[in-house]
Amino acid sequence: MPTPASDGAPSPWREPEHDDLADLARTFFTKEVLPHTERLLAQGHPDREHYRRAGELGLLGLSVPEEYGGGGGGFTHEAVLLHEQAYTGESSLGLAVHSGIVTGYLAAYGSEEQKRRWLPGLCSGDLIGAIAMTEPDGGSDLQAMRTRAVRDGDDYLVTGAKTFITNGGLADLIIVAVKTDPEQRAAGVSLLVCEVGGDPEGFRRGRLLSKIGLHANDTAELFFDEFRVPAANLLGGAEGLGFIQLMQQLPQERLVIGVGAVAAMERAVELTVAYTKERAAFGKPLMGHQNTRMVLAECATRTRVSRVFLDDCIVRHTRGDLDVATAAMAKYWLTDGQCEVIDRCLQLFGGYGYTTEYPIARMYADARVQKIYGGTNEIMKELIARAL
Repeated sequence: MPTPASDGAPSPWREPEHDDLADLARTFFTKEVLPHTERLLAQGHPDREHYRRAGELGLLGLSVPEEYGGGGGGFTHEAVLLHEQAYTGESSLGLAVHSGIVTGYLAAYGSEEQKRRWLPGLCSGDLIGAIAMTEPDGGSDLQAMRTRAVRDGDDYLVTGAKTFITNGGLADLIIVAVKTDPEQRAAGVSLLVCEVGGDPEGFRRGRLLSKIGLHANDTAELFFDEFRVPAANLLGGAEGLGFIQLMQQLPQERLVIGVGAVAAMERAVELTVAYTKERAAFGKPLMGHQNTRMVLAECATRTRVSRVFLDDCIVRHTRGDLDVATAAMAKYWLTDGQCEVIDRCLQLFGGYGYTTEYPIARMYADARVQKIYGGTNEIMKELIARAL
């Protein structure tokens, strides 16, 4: 399979070590995870063993310092991993959340004790991580969350519900956004690290949600009923910092989503080019028809421009100057492009594009949520408008 640079100018941030990482990740996904796809789709969640195997190969916590069990790299290494996962079509493992987001929060805001306690397990795959922000009646309005954390001696008692939680079915460690001061909006939000392996008292996992796509990834409801969490598990060392922490980390989360979007676009174009060269209609290959060539030319152009924009955002992020508005632009524009390109490519497959026998069908279903999670694209446009 090609690297992101194979059909255009090299990505400015990419070094030979990234290519080696890409080869390792691609081999892992294609040879060790994808052969189990049908079983994973049927069971509705990934295998824990695949997380552990990824950890053995050094594919988890790529940007976590080596002293905590990570790879000692940066966001570009996480981007390579997530690109290869999306490009190969593997969608069971919630690595974008586990390794691209959860470890980032712990590395940025965790105390030394917290880092040494949790990061090695996340990097080895012995722990699976999740982050719980969205609530059943809250959507993208994080300031209005209702999940409460009431101080009780050396603990907090957490009560509330979260939904649409990626990795929620298997997670051992969940960063939960709570209200430690319900009278405040943003200033009342805090982040607590909840250890839920073995489903302890006061914590309950709801059903694995039945979704349009991403059928092999566990997306769950979570319920807390005076669930006891040590006060030492508070991220940042003080109450009321949670909303600021979320706002600081969300640009990277939105960039993570953008990486997957561009990889999916690249895969869709490649699959469709191959199909239209092989499939015949009216006495010649589909690629021989002008409409096919025009559609693919437009899709290839949209994909190339998207790659250039994504690369620029990655460079800016590694410099530390990716602003909220630009991250929002990337999230909305790249995911809109993903849905558009895949839809147009699917059309060229005809009836076969509507059958799950062909990867383009699952890609179509999996793409739709990209415009919703990480903040809906409508919210992204509002963030952009505020910066104008």
